[in-house]
Amino acid sequence: MRIERIAPVLTVDDVAAAVREHTAVLGMRVVMDLGWVAFLADEGGRQIGLMTVDASAPVNPDLSVFVDDVEAAHHAAVTAGVEIVHPLSTEDWGVRRFFYRDSSGRVVNVGTHV
Repeated sequence: MRIERIAPVLTVDDVAAAVREHTAVLGMRVVMDLGWVAFLADEGGRQIGLMTVDASAPVNPDLSVFVDDVEAAHHAAVTAGVEIVHPLSTEDWGVRRFFYRDSSGRVVNVGTHV
């Protein structure tokens, strides 16, 4: 399994307002915007996520990690015994993902584009 992208995800009250603020201050551009979640990136591909409430999961993630083999990542998470807080699912917006909670309580979204 190879990691393709890692981005922090900030829970915000208003995605549009957060996008305006972060693009103005950091000069990043919008690379994805679904209304409830948006990702911004700089020219080097570094990203930050902004989210109100996750559309299909019971909690918001703190971190998003995209991998080339989400099935292998899910198997590793189950084998490690971490708490799976959102099952391995294919989402309507073209992502296959699951969430796990680490021992510090942080929720990690692990996914891949389908």
